[in-house]
Amino acid sequence: MKVVKTFGRGKSAAYALLQTLEQRGSAATSRLEPVVRKIIADVRRNGDRALLKYARKFDGLTASGAEAQALLRVRPEEMEAAWNATSPDLQAAMKTAAKNIRAFAEKQKPRDWTSSPAAGVRTGQVVRPLASVGCYVPGGRYPLPSTVLMTVLPAKVAGVERIVVVSPKPARETLAAAWLAGVGEFYRIGGAQAIAALAYGAESIARVDKIVGPGNLYVTTAKKLVAFDCGIDMLAGPTEILVASETGAAAAIASDIVAQAEHDPDALAVLVTSNAELAKAVAAETKLQAAKNAIAKQALAASGTIFITEDVAQAREITNRLAPEHLTVDSASDVDWVRNAGSVFVGTPTPQSMGDYISGPNHVLPTGRVGRVRGGLSVMDFVKVITVQEYSREGLKKLGPAAVLLAEAEGLVGHAESVRVRLRS
Repeated sequence: MKVVKTFGRGKSAAYALLQTLEQRGSAATSRLEPVVRKIIADVRRNGDRALLKYARKFDGLTASGAEAQALLRVRPEEMEAAWNATSPDLQAAMKTAAKNIRAFAEKQKPRDWTSSPAAGVRTGQVVRPLASVGCYVPGGRYPLPSTVLMTVLPAKVAGVERIVVVSPKPARETLAAAWLAGVGEFYRIGGAQAIAALAYGAESIARVDKIVGPGNLYVTTAKKLVAFDCGIDMLAGPTEILVASETGAAAAIASDIVAQAEHDPDALAVLVTSNAELAKAVAAETKLQAAKNAIAKQALAASGTIFITEDVAQAREITNRLAPEHLTVDSASDVDWVRNAGSVFVGTPTPQSMGDYISGPNHVLPTGRVGRVRGGLSVMDFVKVITVQEYSREGLKKLGPAAVLLAEAEGLVGHAESVRVRLRS
């Protein structure tokens, strides 16, 4: 990990590095846009033929013709068999995670309500689920059954009728999680081509209204490019961890850094502290713990950074500027200064890995500084809040004249008249 001191601001090397890290999301996806555009266009034009071509190229599909097309969709009995072949201990762990994820989503769910701002006036909202969603589950270096639960279960709680899962080369554990979650539609496709199929449809797959879930830079870039035609949750790219600590335990901090860095060679790992001794200890511990973890070692060599700040205030400034996906702070009182983050983990006894699997809050989180504008995936991503308003004659007499004045001030005479005609009658 690089260690940089931020003493002084202005044009220091530390602040130049900080500015580079702030641009990480847009810069990374921009360089992949030309190749991803070609993949999306190919799927739109050639449908299943393109999907099968990419499945052979990237996912090791060896079948051809009708047999290959049939293999794109996972049969329900395959998911059931995977669940039955799963050890009882892992089944129990999945059930615990599913219970906590469902319970958290239930608490998040927005509710219908009505209000009366004036006599004879009723306003309110009704909450309606989306009709269909596509859940992307990565299937590259590691099977991620937890992502099946994190994306499908909030959609179920929201009441989404059609839930589609896509994952390249799904592992048995992933199929087992899909069975537990009650997935009815599962396809063996991944990458930018899977995002294109969900957004625009193909012979085997009907398009969906929204795509959710994490992925590599190709998946993230594809989501960015289809976002005007299909809803997306966020640009959830390679994993990010930032630890903002003055008093934490070096071994625990290092273990979280290595754990998140092992997701992807492009992962971002940062420690921000004004405690130079802690910085030195974490650097040594991280090097030690990452020694036998090739992917984490690669990620830390590329973007692992320790900022030693001149004071705690500067550490907090840097943290909020970077808007990290995962953020660890020392104590509950530190949450008060956090403005930008995907999910916050409090104190040494709280491993970030607990949030990845079992706590209940979602592990699909904003990366690339998207944490400035939203938090992680939630049940709200699967519903629409539709506003409702109703006037009686009495209510219109009360508020109508004010509406007429506002319409006339804007020069919209038709708007004013639509109120006047009712007031006259």
